Amino acid sequence: MGRFGGVNQTLVARVPGVVPFYLTSTAPGTEAFNSNQFQQGFSAGPKISLIYHGDSGYGAELSYFNIFNQSATKAIGPDSPADWLVMKAPGFWQTQDFPYQAMEWKSTTNLYNAEANGRLDLSSQVTMLAGFRWLQLNDNLQGTLPPADLTAPTWKQNYGFNIFQITPGGPAGNYPPFWNTRTTNNLYGVQIGVDAKMLELGRFSLHGLMKTGIFDNNALQSTGVSLEKVVYPSQATTNHVAFVSEAGLQLKYQVSKGLALKVGYEALWLDGVALAPGQIQQTSSSMPSTVRALGVNCGSGVLFQGATAGLEYSF
Repeated sequence: MGRFGGVNQTLVARVPGVVPFYLTSTAPGTEAFNSNQFQQGFSAGPKISLIYHGDSGYGAELSYFNIFNQSATKAIGPDSPADWLVMKAPGFWQTQDFPYQAMEWKSTTNLYNAEANGRLDLSSQVTMLAGFRWLQLNDNLQGTLPPADLTAPTWKQNYGFNIFQITPGGPAGNYPPFWNTRTTNNLYGVQIGVDAKMLELGRFSLHGLMKTGIFDNNALQSTGVSLEKVVYPSQATTNHVAFVSEAGLQLKYQVSKGLALKVGYEALWLDGVALAPGQIQQTSSSMPSTVRALGVNCGSGVLFQGATAGLEYSF
């Protein structure tokens, strides 16, 4: 499956290099990269389901799946002639330390799901579902300046320099990422749905599935901000109402009485979750060396969709 959707947050802006360093904190700049431009692509993961069908029409099912780490990296710069590459947050701004550096952002996501549902056959083709579901959505955003500093950026003590007046400093240290945000969403809730056989032709059959539910999202955001090359942590938690909807189509081919091949398409929509870029405006820093989480932004939605393939064995 692949992830689609994100947060509208400017991560890199270009400001002309002739602007003095201290004015880059207020200069509007031109957006060079937005967090909604990450393209994480597709990744595979396992899905295991166990379904019991009772003679009376009642049944039960257990299901688990996860999507392994999906990641994307985007570097902006270095430019020639050099522009300032600027990232801003409340009370914080970051530029490259030297003109030969880029500003690089990396986004990583993973998803876990487990559910238990009761089933009721309304007919030979339509089954109603109702049950409990847990999902965990993790999202991470990290900002760095590659390649590493060759010398210490002591020039930043002179706020009047522009990018063309930068001079080398002393020995460089092993500097950390200037920004690192992690969010964890644990969603607990109830759902209802329907599983239907839509078409049957010989050994082939087409099945459709729809589920929707309301959830309590226990959300955590943890952010580390580098001030003068020292990381200062902050953290906040909240509980927020979230909604989850799932839809899918599956084409089944009955190989034998108990064995079938299945291929299909599935889409999973989560709304009311915390994504890492959305926490930038919820993290405030000030001197001397103070970083504070203002809260957790749970106003984001994300869609996972893609192809499925597998085996079904009945006994």
